[in-house]
Amino acid sequence: MDAFFKNLTRFFAFFVFSILAAILISLLYHSQLTLAKFGFGFLFVDEWDPVKEEFGALVPIYGTLVSSAIAMIIAVPVSFGIALFLTELSPNWLKRPLGTAIEMLAAIPSIIYGMWGLFVFAPLFAEHVQPLLIQVFGPLPIFGPLFKGPAMGIGMLTAGIILAVMVIPFITAVMRDVFELVPAMFKESAYGLGATTWEVVWHIVLPYTKSGVVGGIMLGLGRALGETMAVTFVIGNSHRLSASLLAPGNSIASSLANEFTEAVGELHSSALIELGLILFLITTIVLALSKLLLMRLTLNEGKQS
Repeated sequence: MDAFFKNLTRFFAFFVFSILAAILISLLYHSQLTLAKFGFGFLFVDEWDPVKEEFGALVPIYGTLVSSAIAMIIAVPVSFGIALFLTELSPNWLKRPLGTAIEMLAAIPSIIYGMWGLFVFAPLFAEHVQPLLIQVFGPLPIFGPLFKGPAMGIGMLTAGIILAVMVIPFITAVMRDVFELVPAMFKESAYGLGATTWEVVWHIVLPYTKSGVVGGIMLGLGRALGETMAVTFVIGNSHRLSASLLAPGNSIASSLANEFTEAVGELHSSALIELGLILFLITTIVLALSKLLLMRLTLNEGKQS
């Protein structure tokens, strides 16, 4: 019976790898036209013209990475603060309703976030926030180019903020759950020695839960990288490369959502599938780097002890 169970679990483990391999092979096969015609230059060209059959992935790649980076810069500290409040500071009567509200946010479909972002957030952002950003940061020598252009509401910054709102519930839920796994004795001992709440979190909670915290952040990053409908509504869907965060842009997922069903010609379809391949590889690289980070942290812990 033990041998059967061992072989069964081994089968399911390798079945997952076989699915990943099948996806990778399929993407490679169906993108071979653009791989043969454009080669690695496909990654560094910002032109996207289906009429002339000239395609480049630079704008969607840039939009995907920048919008995801904005989302994580906003979402990680906010999620950390919410999880810290729920586990260490919140009164008992507030923990359950606030935790339930966070979980409900995670259950909202992405298209609802996109509609809210387009019809509610973007007009308010264009009227009240973007003019202030242009006025304050526009004249600066370093940050100025990031806040140039008209206040349209939609654009890279808007997409990043909407993504942050979407991933905050996921990261918060994971952080809250792993923070609650810390033995109460550890925290009570630190408080007994006179440690503040921040010192307990920084020196006790985070070292004990670092794997779960990094995992939650990677879960949110994966959601941000692959998000489609919400980004499609607010990013502007423009194949133009701009340094300004206020300018319209594009992402890999929104490009696929907008053009895949209307692709004309095999080369156009192949270019879109190669975009999917690039997104697959970006996600794989991010997960690999997170694993290396965890291994490095574990190795450093062993040296200290």
